[in-house]
Amino acid sequence: MSKSFFGFVKTYKLSKNLTNYLIELVTPFIEPPKRSSALSVQDKVLITLQFFGTGSYQLFTCNSRYSAACQSSVSRNISEVTNALNQPTILNSWVKFPKNIDEYKQVTKRFYMKTGFPGVCGCIDCTRIAIVAPSGNLGAENNYPEHIYVNRKNYHSINTQLISVANLKILRVNALYLGSTHDSHIWNNCNVLPIVQELSRRNQCFYLLGDSGYALRPWLLIPIQNPVNEEELYNTKQMRARSLIERCNGLLKMRFRCLLIHRVLHYAPEKATAIINACVVLHNMYIT
Repeated sequence: MSKSFFGFVKTYKLSKNLTNYLIELVTPFIEPPKRSSALSVQDKVLITLQFFGTGSYQLFTCNSRYSAACQSSVSRNISEVTNALNQPTILNSWVKFPKNIDEYKQVTKRFYMKTGFPGVCGCIDCTRIAIVAPSGNLGAENNYPEHIYVNRKNYHSINTQLISVANLKILRVNALYLGSTHDSHIWNNCNVLPIVQELSRRNQCFYLLGDSGYALRPWLLIPIQNPVNEEELYNTKQMRARSLIERCNGLLKMRFRCLLIHRVLHYAPEKATAIINACVVLHNMYIT
């Protein structure tokens, strides 16, 4: 492959073919240029990809040798493309949980081939995406007090729940909860929970793997506390299989560095949530 190919991927995180597909996908949801000097949809997508891939500072993006736009234009472009990727027709087609038994069986088969752990339809975990301190102006700019966004590691964040499978594709993203929210609370209010509960009631042996922050349930397997004998083997296999979600978290953040703790999303929580969702869609496109 040519150096230009690797240079393009390094800058925009996606291949040229995938970027062209993305441009076609979001074009119906982006306002076309009204004057000759306006940025094209292609330019808007490339600027947004560069921002997602490099960090959270728009000034760096607009000053890049790959871009020729002012900071305000970069801001509008990021909003347009992010909102397009959050459209239900795009988000729900690229981030989706299995819909029928055949799809569950395909997912569990691939997971078993990868890890040797049977019956698993996904690994669940939460990761905290750093944001700037939200406005304290309740009602007008923010619905929650600023301090509720502070997590146990003492920085403001969105607590984002992810469910991934063996190839590190993400089946579900939930980026609606504040940094101080416990992982188990997010799970108890997740729309995937009723699905796996119903499967369990029908005696369908499909499970999620989680860490010890969750409660043990017939549909959610966690490590055994104080294991002995054969339980130690179970713990070893469970934690080894569950490590896939940790790899998924790391891969998502390293590919789209605006999500790294050291970069910090300089946006209101609602906009940060939309950016997280957009990055998950792009991550799944890359995996697929």
